[in-house]
Amino acid sequence: MADAPIKLTSTKRPMYLDIKTMGPAIALIILCIIGYMLNPAFASEGNITNLLTRSAFIGIIAVGATFVITAGGIDLSVGSMAAVISGVMIIVMNSSLETFGGGITTVLIGCGASIILGLGAGLINGLLTTKGKIEAFIVTLGTMGIYRSLVTYFADGGTLSLDFAIRGTYRPVYYDSFLGLPIPVWVFAVVSIVGWILLNRTAFGRYCMAIGSNEAVAKYSAINVDKVKTMTYVIQGLCVSLATIIYVPRLGSASASTGVMWELEAIAAVIIGGTVLKGGFGRIGGTILGALILTTIGNILNFTDLISNYLNGTMQGLIIIIAVWLQRAEFKRKKD
Repeated sequence: MADAPIKLTSTKRPMYLDIKTMGPAIALIILCIIGYMLNPAFASEGNITNLLTRSAFIGIIAVGATFVITAGGIDLSVGSMAAVISGVMIIVMNSSLETFGGGITTVLIGCGASIILGLGAGLINGLLTTKGKIEAFIVTLGTMGIYRSLVTYFADGGTLSLDFAIRGTYRPVYYDSFLGLPIPVWVFAVVSIVGWILLNRTAFGRYCMAIGSNEAVAKYSAINVDKVKTMTYVIQGLCVSLATIIYVPRLGSASASTGVMWELEAIAAVIIGGTVLKGGFGRIGGTILGALILTTIGNILNFTDLISNYLNGTMQGLIIIIAVWLQRAEFKRKKD
């Protein structure tokens, strides 16, 4: 007796939009269309250049935050860290003026101080979290208050201002361009490329994702969890210092209000870009789009009277909530 023919059943799954991959890009395109419709000046060369330059600060910090969040951590201190680094940079450069003059040497000394402070602050956050066994939320909440208090103390409750003799030398770091693009945008591009390679093409990046997915399993897999997690905070501190270096020449000053809400914007950029808040998956490309989206929203609010630009923080908060909700919905759909 011949075997009965086997009926093949279809295993095709319905097509769906990958929110993590396509969502941020689509959202940015829609925002640009809305911005142009509200005011054609949105698409002007000057406005686009300004938008990209302003995106650079938060974007650079958000690249560092991508590593921290991918590894299952969080850093709430980045805005306060930027403030105190800015203040110390200005103090160091003003103090070096008499010895080295207002030239490039003084600026390089200030930049060196920024990098050392950023690495040190990141290392402190990392060690307190890993070796101190304190929750990252608590550690960075505490250092956020410490850093903000320090810059207020250094400024004596006022503002620290860079000496005008130095501003002429330092000013081009923010205001000059190279091949048609502002220097901050080039710095953002370099940091993004290095961050993408580190996260997606090295063992360190794989370790970050493994730790964020399941820290216990990562330990059993012979991954030095404490070292890797500490390094993510060091990278975050380095990114904050780089952002500060290109931010200080913009205004030439620092105060207790410097960097306010930057932690919210950095985390929002990371989450909008598709990095999972609970860790285990990170996207540098998405983070770049997230930073552009946030800056574009603020830029659009400046072009219209429909919504006050004072509500920019409200918009950012809503975006974080919606982005996390979409992540949970996507996770549940894949699980089902």
